[in-house]
Amino acid sequence: MFIIKKEQTTLLIIVVFFWFAQYVYIPFQTPFLASMNVATSFIGIIVGAYGISQMVLRIPVGVIADLRPNHKRLIEIGTLLAGVASLFRFFLPNAIGFLIGNVLSGFASATWISFMVYFMSLHDGFNQGSATAKIIMANNMGILLGFLTSSLFYNHLGMRYICLLSIIAGLIGFAISTRLENSQPVSEQHTVGELLRVGLNGKLLLFACLALIQQGIQMAATMSFTNQVIASMGASGLEVGLSSIIYMLSAVTFSKLASMSNFNQKKTAATVILSFALLAAYCFFIPLAPSILLIFLLQVIPGVGTGILFSLLTSEAMASIPDSKKSSAMGIFQAIYAIGMTLLPILVGILSNSYNMKISFWVMSLLAITGVIVSIVYYLMSTNKK
Repeated sequence: MFIIKKEQTTLLIIVVFFWFAQYVYIPFQTPFLASMNVATSFIGIIVGAYGISQMVLRIPVGVIADLRPNHKRLIEIGTLLAGVASLFRFFLPNAIGFLIGNVLSGFASATWISFMVYFMSLHDGFNQGSATAKIIMANNMGILLGFLTSSLFYNHLGMRYICLLSIIAGLIGFAISTRLENSQPVSEQHTVGELLRVGLNGKLLLFACLALIQQGIQMAATMSFTNQVIASMGASGLEVGLSSIIYMLSAVTFSKLASMSNFNQKKTAATVILSFALLAAYCFFIPLAPSILLIFLLQVIPGVGTGILFSLLTSEAMASIPDSKKSSAMGIFQAIYAIGMTLLPILVGILSNSYNMKISFWVMSLLAITGVIVSIVYYLMSTNKK
């Protein structure tokens, strides 16, 4: 038991360093590129590139992890890549450097499958929901520390040296990951075809599509273009960073609540529906906000989505998946929501160029309303079946 607890703690520490490395530069990425007169549409492509490599790699990584379980090796590769990605941002602090860096960061995030599946394997079946919330809380904590660091030091250090901190964090995470125990042996052998057929699971696909909406809004709005809206209102670098900090504080707080709560189906349904409704309201009001202060207050809302909603969507998607196919299922789940992380920033950039930022955010609001409707229909049908 002590060994398992130690392994859990070690992995959570690695998760914090990993996501710090992946996100420390994010609050200033869009304003930094915009200040270099990079077109909004190309900024959308740069932000979306992070999701493209995840879409391509997550299913193969998941299948490989089930065929030859070695989560330790994949975690090592992921943390190392998180640092290497920022080498390009450091030596090429321009649109091309960030494009290459974001592709490599996407490769690193493709290994997140192993972080989650391995951490869940260290808990019994009755604590899977709590385990999911715990590792997502560590994820959010790493991002929060990254946002705090960049907000405090960006004006003094500039983007290049913020990226240097990303490199250092990735290398520290890699060094710690070499101390993890080897993964458990295969409990049941499957062919590649059998593993891929887990993608036909209706519940997995449904909740992956809902996660696509939530993660897409998080990447396109909260992590990117909301900061550009604030910058266009004359916000200082510290204020841009503070906006992201408020969001992540909210995410950490709500993920902590999720890790401590027991969600039955009725409570889960109400929380999922309400969270999507809040995201819809957030996207609708951001472009209408008359002040930076009001946007700060609105940034609490997507924290609910990241802290509670995403944990519940992940748990619901994985609920009926056998352990021997969990990595493949997680790969499919993450590959699907990576579509939202890729296409939504690109769509927002195109709509902003062709029309304006207001239209872009309202399209995202309609997507969140779609999440509300789909969730209501699903949970009503589930109740009727019982």
